[in-house]
Amino acid sequence: MKFSSDLEQQLHGYGLTTAHILYRIPDFESVLQSCVWQHYDVAPEFPEMRRFLNFWQQTLDGPLHSIRYTHRRLIGPNEWRQIDGEFDLH
Repeated sequence: MKFSSDLEQQLHGYGLTTAHILYRIPDFESVLQSCVWQHYDVAPEFPEMRRFLNFWQQTLDGPLHSIRYTHRRLIGPNEWRQIDGEFDLH
């Protein structure tokens, strides 16, 4: 599903997901490198993060070691209200 804005994504249940990825450097298997990935995603399925990790495993050479992630919904449909009027203060 395509959304026209970040706000529209948030109203449809998307929240900000941040993943801290540790992976091994291909030439030096004992050395770990870190990567931080951040995107709007839907919990608990996390389709965007799964798509990224599948891309990583199929395309990149560094094997994954571990992944820690956090997810936070920033706004929900019950927190959104339409404004009917506006006051101008001088």
